[in-house]
Amino acid sequence: MTVASPSYTDVSVRGVTLRYGRTTALHDVSFAFGAGVTGLLGPNGAGKTTLLRVLATAITPDTGTVSVFGADPSAPAGRLAARRRLGYMPQEPGFHPNFTTFEFVDYVAILKELGDRRTRHDQVRHALAEVGLSDERSRRIKALSGGMRRRVALAAAIVGHPDLLILDEPTVGLDPEQRLRFRELIAELGERCTVLLSTHQTEDVMSLCRRVVVLHTGRVRFEGPPAELADVARGRVWLSQARGVDTVAAWRTGEGEYRNLGSPPPGARLIPPTLEDGYLLLGGADAQQEAHA
Repeated sequence: MTVASPSYTDVSVRGVTLRYGRTTALHDVSFAFGAGVTGLLGPNGAGKTTLLRVLATAITPDTGTVSVFGADPSAPAGRLAARRRLGYMPQEPGFHPNFTTFEFVDYVAILKELGDRRTRHDQVRHALAEVGLSDERSRRIKALSGGMRRRVALAAAIVGHPDLLILDEPTVGLDPEQRLRFRELIAELGERCTVLLSTHQTEDVMSLCRRVVVLHTGRVRFEGPPAELADVARGRVWLSQARGVDTVAAWRTGEGEYRNLGSPPPGARLIPPTLEDGYLLLGGADAQQEAHA
């Protein structure tokens, strides 16, 4: 596992472990991140959502420490201080279907202690404008498309201008055009605050993230720049006329050749790896070998 600490960190996780009964959702998780967009990659069941909920102060780990801009969420005062500086977009926001888009974001703004009505409403309108929903502010959420609902959830997360933005699979279920729009928004947000983006989309990480953390079976398997994750697969990606024997993954390309990932045979025609190649190796044969070591 590659672990490299950024020179400036806003949020740190140290030795965090959390169990649900006999299941260990997070095992001794440690990493740190700062300004810009950091990607969190991992398969279903890796512990990503649990980790995000810990950082959002929704749950408390069994052991380990979390620091959010110097605040310790394990203490009531620290938890309140952290919550005042973060915005959280869960994968399932739990909308009230009869709320309009404005009413829902305004409700979240009230929970964020934006008390003055005029100032709060200005911030709600600004958040809706940022996600392109100004013309939809009077529509009920139940009448919106899936993509629009994702934008409402993002508006609720960014209202009040949080310093830390936690996004759980914000582009899931979106078509390519909607996903590109979300990338634009997240890139803009990363210019002014600290963003942790959980995703299954490796192209989102390549497009947006300065750093990436790979979580697998509740453990951090990689932390570093996206280019270093791609380098995990250097010398292990090759093209051939037939499917390779010792591969983690292989498929026939549009040109008719097989693109293989794994242990190449002698004299194999190696090609440059991608971030996805490194990610697949970390969760494939390499992970299995490490687990049984």
